[in-house]
Amino acid sequence: MVMTTRFMGRNKLVSRLSAQVGSRSMAVGLLKKRGHMKEDGTLTAEGKKRNKMTAKERAVDRAVKLSGKSSTKYKYNPKTNAATLKNK
Repeated sequence: MVMTTRFMGRNKLVSRLSAQVGSRSMAVGLLKKRGHMKEDGTLTAEGKKRNKMTAKERAVDRAVKLSGKSSTKYKYNPKTNAATLKNK
């Protein structure tokens, strides 16, 4: 298993997803399916926006979209690549 924590920073979207799924071609296919990459392999506007985010920012963004809560209410766990609500 490749350690995806090597690709936590900005502009690492494709590298991180490639490490997570096991191949670059599978990662590119997922990004195209999600609308983050065009058929020619360039990132769409949404893909560029997500690429500028860190892994933490993407995880928090996913949680916020699902819950509608504020991003400040979440903490990030790099081992699970998930954002969870902070304890009060």
